[in-house]
Amino acid sequence: MAAKKYVCKVCGYVHEGNDAPGVCPLCKAGASEFEAVKAPKKGLDTNSDIYAILYSVVVVVIVAFLLAGVSSALKPKQDANVELDKKKQILASLNERNLPDAAATYDALIVADPIVDAQGNTVAENGGFKVANDAVSESNLPLYIAKLADGSKKYIIPMTGNGLWGGIWGYLALNDDCNTIYGVYFSHASETPGLGAEIASDKFQSRFPGREVYRDGNVALTIVKKVTDETVEVNAISGATITCNGVNDMLQRKLAPYKAYLSANAPVVEPVAVEPAAIVEPATAEAEAQEKVEE
Repeated sequence: MAAKKYVCKVCGYVHEGNDAPGVCPLCKAGASEFEAVKAPKKGLDTNSDIYAILYSVVVVVIVAFLLAGVSSALKPKQDANVELDKKKQILASLNERNLPDAAATYDALIVADPIVDAQGNTVAENGGFKVANDAVSESNLPLYIAKLADGSKKYIIPMTGNGLWGGIWGYLALNDDCNTIYGVYFSHASETPGLGAEIASDKFQSRFPGREVYRDGNVALTIVKKVTDETVEVNAISGATITCNGVNDMLQRKLAPYKAYLSANAPVVEPVAVEPAAIVEPATAEAEAQEKVEE
């Protein structure tokens, strides 16, 4: 059995033995001034700072691996839900809402999703759906082309912008004349309920169909407080000036780059031929006399 250690509390003298000495050989302190020295514990001291740090690191690493595993397992489902929500928003601009099977309806109506550029060229025949919002540029413009049951074609333009408190976005569908609005869809991240958040309401979005987007080569569609030209102006939401300004700015910036492509794909309107009216020659005196003789 190993000898115990006793330390003098007065001078620090260390004594080894089964018991404390009666008197300290250095300072002559009595046995009561000695205290046993505790033997260090074997293994890691759970009360030490090192143990606390190591424990925290191990817990964090384990939790991180668990979260990474869960995220990886759920990612396919998350991506599918994001894609489905995007399809629902695109269909909403076509006035197709609250559908029992939005994915099937999307596949039936959307016939192409080309990527175009601001010069009117087609960069890719398909792939617009995969273009992220932060990747949209004048050389990388996603577009959606729909064909409805009546055979009419619609062009759907995605848009993003900023409202009062956060991001806003939407889709605008044009008729096959490439200029008249068929339908719109707007949404937001954090606009004020009852005010700016009303851009997502049917009441606000129903003001757009029938309006023209382009005029004289520019985006003429505008959100105003008082409408004076119903062909291109839309009533703003009362009390939501900043949000409506954000929507207006979004329309101006995001619709302009598509002008060249839409102009190139707009149907050519043939002028209507008007036949000239028949020219009636004035009656001569001789003809009038002849008519009297015949009578």
